[in-house]
Amino acid sequence: MNSFFERKYIIQGIFIAAALLLALRLFYLQIVDDSYLLSANNNVLRKVVVYPARGVILDRTGKILVQNEPVYDLMVTPREVKPFDTLALCELIGIDKEGFDKRFQKAVGFSPYRASIFEKQLSSQTYARLQEMLYQFRGFYVQNRTVRSYPDSVAAQFLGYINEVTEKDIERSNNFYRPGDYIGVSGVERAYEELLRGQRGVQNLMVDAFNRPKGHFMDGKYDTLAVAGEGLVSSLDLEMQKLAEKFMKNKRGSVVAIEPSTGEILAFVSTPSYDPNMMVGRERGNNYMKLLNDPNKPMFIRPIQAQYPPGSVFKVVSALVSQQAGMIEEHTRYNCPGGYSYGGGRGFMRCTHVHGTIDLPAAIQGSCNTYFGHVYARMLDQRKMKAAQAYGLWREAIMKFGIAQDLGVDLPNEKKGLLPTANFYTKRYGNDKWGSGFNISNSIGQGEVEITTLQMANIMAIVANRGFYYRPHLIKSIGEKKIVKPEFIEKLPVGVEQRYFEPVIEGMSRVVKYNANIRIPGIEMCGKTGTAQNPHGKHHSVFFAFAPRVNPKIAIAVFVENVGYGATYAAPIASMMVEKYLKDTISMSKAVQDRVLKESNLIVPEPPKEPVKETITMVKKTKSAEDNVTYISHSQRAILERWD
Repeated sequence: MNSFFERKYIIQGIFIAAALLLALRLFYLQIVDDSYLLSANNNVLRKVVVYPARGVILDRTGKILVQNEPVYDLMVTPREVKPFDTLALCELIGIDKEGFDKRFQKAVGFSPYRASIFEKQLSSQTYARLQEMLYQFRGFYVQNRTVRSYPDSVAAQFLGYINEVTEKDIERSNNFYRPGDYIGVSGVERAYEELLRGQRGVQNLMVDAFNRPKGHFMDGKYDTLAVAGEGLVSSLDLEMQKLAEKFMKNKRGSVVAIEPSTGEILAFVSTPSYDPNMMVGRERGNNYMKLLNDPNKPMFIRPIQAQYPPGSVFKVVSALVSQQAGMIEEHTRYNCPGGYSYGGGRGFMRCTHVHGTIDLPAAIQGSCNTYFGHVYARMLDQRKMKAAQAYGLWREAIMKFGIAQDLGVDLPNEKKGLLPTANFYTKRYGNDKWGSGFNISNSIGQGEVEITTLQMANIMAIVANRGFYYRPHLIKSIGEKKIVKPEFIEKLPVGVEQRYFEPVIEGMSRVVKYNANIRIPGIEMCGKTGTAQNPHGKHHSVFFAFAPRVNPKIAIAVFVENVGYGATYAAPIASMMVEKYLKDTISMSKAVQDRVLKESNLIVPEPPKEPVKETITMVKKTKSAEDNVTYISHSQRAILERWD
C-alpha cells in the first residue's frame, strides 16, 4: 500500500516538473526570446527604411552642381537564408566566394534575425539583372538608396563628399544616425549636413514565402514618409569655376573670386584637384586611399588652409592703416636708392628697382620695398610710445582686414594665417626694446606674416568697397524660400576712412594700365602683382585685383606656387577671368593664353620637412635684425604659433 502511494507521488512529481519546464520554456520563448517573433514577422512583414533624397546644390544661375542618382543596397537577414546557388549570386553582384563568406559572417555577427547590408551601392544595371532572380535567394532583398552625382566634375574641395557614418558620428548625433546612414565629411556637405540630410521614413511591407512584396501593411497606415533634404543655391558661377580650373590645370595653387557688394564667392579653386565622382560608388574606398596618399595633396583645401606670405597685397593694407593713423598721406614722399637701410646701417632690405623719390600712389604702382620700410618704421618707431606698444596698435589695425583670424566662411577647418603678437617678439629678443629693424620684413608681407588666398581676395573686396566687407560665403540661399543666413548680410567696417582708399586705388589702377599683358579693353581694373618669396625654390606668382574701378563687380586673388613672378601666370589668369565675367569674352593674346594653358606640369614637389628640433634651434638663435630678414618656413610657423 505504501509503495503504491509512493509511486503515485513520484508520477505526479514527474508530471508537475514536466509542466513547469514547459511553462518556463513557453515563458522564455514568448517573453524573453524574440527570435521566433522576429522570424515570424519577417516572414510576413518587412520594415524597410526609406532614405530621403539629399538636398541638391545649384550654382548661382540654377545650374546643377550636385544631384542624386539611384543605387541599391542588397540586404540580408541571415536566419531566413535557405541553401541556394551562391556562385550565381556572386556573379550577379561582382564578388567572389571568399567575399561572399566574409560578408555573410559580418551580417551574422551583426544579428542573425535583423536585416543588414550585404553589398552596398549596386548600380541600376546590376539591380536590373539581380531583380529577375532575387526570388531564388531567400533572405535577400534590395533597398533603394541615392548617392551623389557631379555632372560637371568640378569644385571638389568646395562641395566635399559624404561617407557612411561611424560609431562616433552616431554617438555625436544622439543616435539620430543609424549604421548604414550617410553623412557629410568635408566641404559644403559637412557644413550644411543638418539641412542636406533630410529625414528618414519607414515602410511596412507584406511579403510572401518567396520574399516578394505583396503591398503595404494596413494600406500604409503605419508607414512614415521620408522628407527630402533642403536644396542649396551656391554663390559659385559654374562657368567661372570651370574656367578657373582649366587655367590652373597642372599647377599648384588657388583662385578665389568674390562679389564685393555681397561677399558671395564666385569661384573657389584649389589645385591639384580631383574628380568628385571618385568619392562615389563601390570603388570609393580605393579612390580615397589613392587621394590620401597622393604627394600633391588633392584633398587639401588650399584657398582656406594653405597659408602663404602675402607679399605685395600686404603693402595695400599697410598703406591704408598708416594713413588712418596719421603717419603718412597721399603726398608723403621717400627716396628709394634701391633698398631700405635699417638698424643704424647694420641691415639692408633690397628693392626691386631704384625708384628715386616717390609718393604713395607711385609706391603702390612700383611695389617699392623701401617706401614701405619707411612707413613701417614710422608706425613703430616714431610714435610717443614703446615700439612693442606701437606694434600692438599696428597689429590690431591690420587684423580688422580679416588677417590672423578666420573670416567665418561656411566651410570647416578654415585657417587663420599668422601675425605674431608683440609679446612673441619681446620673448624672442629678451626684452621690449626692439623696434622696426628687428622684424622689418613684416613691412612687405614677408617674414612671419602669412595669410590665405581667401583673405587676399577679401582684402581686394574691402578696397573695392572703400572700407568694409561682408563675410565671404559659398551658399547664397537655402531652400525654396531663399533664406540667407543673417551673418552673411552683416556689414563689417575695417576702421579706415573712405578718402584714404583713393591714392591706393590710383596706384593699383596704374599697375594694370601700364601693363599691356593684363589690361582689359574698356574696363578699368585695379590690381597688384606680387612675388611671394619662397626659401625652398622658385617664388610664388601672385595677383589680386578688383574691377571695374567704379561700382566694382568682382574681386579676385590668384596664387600659383613655384612658378616665378606675379605677371607670369597669376596676373594673366586673373585678367582673363575678370574679363570673362564682366564681358563674357577673352581678348588676351593667344601667346599668353597658350602659355597659361600649356599642358606641361608646373607642380614642383614639396621640399622635405625640416626636423622640429633643428627648427627650434634656428628660431632661438635669431636674435639680430639681419637674421630676422630671413624668410620663415612653414615648419617654423608651427613653432611660432606654439611660442605665441
